[in-house]
Amino acid sequence: MKSGKEAKKYKEAVDFLITAAIISPIPWKIVETIYAERDDKMMNTAILYGMGAVLIWSTLAAVVKSVVTSIPNLEALAISSLIAFLTLFFLNLQSGRLKHLRDYSARQYLQMIGLGLIGMFLYSAFYYLGLSQLSSQEACILNYLWPIMLVLFSILLLHEKLTALKLLAMICSFVGVVVLSAGGGRVVGNHLLGVIGCVSAAALYGLFCVLNKKAGYDEMISMMVIWLATAAASACSGLVLETWVPIVGKQWIGILWNGVMVNAMAYLFWALALKNSSNTAATANLAYLTPFLSLFVSALLLHEKITIRALLALFFIIGGILIQNLKIRRGRRHKI
Repeated sequence: MKSGKEAKKYKEAVDFLITAAIISPIPWKIVETIYAERDDKMMNTAILYGMGAVLIWSTLAAVVKSVVTSIPNLEALAISSLIAFLTLFFLNLQSGRLKHLRDYSARQYLQMIGLGLIGMFLYSAFYYLGLSQLSSQEACILNYLWPIMLVLFSILLLHEKLTALKLLAMICSFVGVVVLSAGGGRVVGNHLLGVIGCVSAAALYGLFCVLNKKAGYDEMISMMVIWLATAAASACSGLVLETWVPIVGKQWIGILWNGVMVNAMAYLFWALALKNSSNTAATANLAYLTPFLSLFVSALLLHEKITIRALLALFFIIGGILIQNLKIRRGRRHKI
């Protein structure tokens, strides 16, 4: 008969082994795919930039979760968005890109602002809401529905063909949502509200990606305008809907990290990764390592336990994305 402490240690050991068995195949399969597609210095540079972006993005859920527990959601979003705008403004100033501001018409700037309201303001507002109600690992996993939402909106808006594999990929990912929404585990807040917030955020970001692809603006210029629009919209709505509080001490670390690194530098690294890549699809696969890394960042910074339910949901959601990507790669090989 085991004592209470021994039983607890035994259970933790079993949980760890199950966790390792579930989590290990998918991220290593992603890495293997990327490594197989590398192409000398150019591709290696792209992978370095891409990994930089992924490592920064993996901190988003944990950092925002720690910030919104003490600062109102829209206040945190407004200030971090303003910091992101200022960071990109100085980067564009240094690189000489600001001269391209004259290349766009008033109508195109209005389109950028609209993209910002959909893809960053509303997306972030819903994601922050989800993070305030769920654990950071649950919110991050649900947020990674956006690639499937991108496929869905590409079918609806760009009239891309709905294939059997695309349908299977969507069903697989949405099974993950059902698994994560089924309850159980530690209750942080209103679970249903958190799930609705994160799924809505994923849908908005998927829509943003489709519309942004159609627009085809310079990424550094458009993201600068988008973050300015997000800061303005967040401030206007936040001052009406929330009671703002002074930001003090360590709270500034989270706000600055989110604004400078997550919202600005990570996007710059990602743009450089895609620019230097000889195989955009292989480099883009790096993004799917983010939720796996995010689980461990949340465990390290917030002491959240990695649950089997969360890993199972992640398995289905990322599995759906990989089904879609494997279909794309197979199709390209047949064309060669």
